[in-house]
Amino acid sequence: MIELFTANTPNGKKISIMLEEIGYDYKVTKIDLDKGDQFKSDFKRISPFSKIPVIIDHESNKSIFESGAILIYLAEKSGKFYDKIERLKINQWLMAQMGTIGPMIGQHHQFHHYNPGKSEFGEERYFKITKRIYKELDYRLEHSKFLAGENYTIADIATWPWIARHNWHDIGLNNYKNLKRWYVDISRREAVIKGFQFMIKDEPIPQP
Repeated sequence: MIELFTANTPNGKKISIMLEEIGYDYKVTKIDLDKGDQFKSDFKRISPFSKIPVIIDHESNKSIFESGAILIYLAEKSGKFYDKIERLKINQWLMAQMGTIGPMIGQHHQFHHYNPGKSEFGEERYFKITKRIYKELDYRLEHSKFLAGENYTIADIATWPWIARHNWHDIGLNNYKNLKRWYVDISRREAVIKGFQFMIKDEPIPQP
């Protein structure tokens, strides 16, 4: 049994989607970020930076923090979505999500969605960066079915939930036909639908 400590965020949805994709039984322990659950001592023992998600694999008695590390752990444990031959490409696109796509789009959320009008510089900077990320992903997906190649991998699982907030970004997913194709194709996967709705039953996946 996998215990998932998380909240209903893109990083949280990465892991619920992965768990649904590999068909593992899991239990969700909600971390209420608004109430500061992430700063409680019990949680900090398994998450040094007070971030979600974290998993505890009660079968191996291991706890893993950082969503990218969790995806790798689950992929290696299950033998799915982390092909050995394509591992270098998968790792690069996974790290691109961890180091660029998530953090930059996350800042766009902070300035553009949560705190509009507080910093013109911040809003303009992260809007431009997010628009550039859309363009770069679209270019990649013009030449590749999925981010790391022809197969769906943990790189796609990591990135898709961030694009699933496209209606927050005000960039227009319809303007990027290759990114839109990738997004829509993944959004139709049964495991993705279940993983997306892991906290809110019947939560609709935003459509382009």
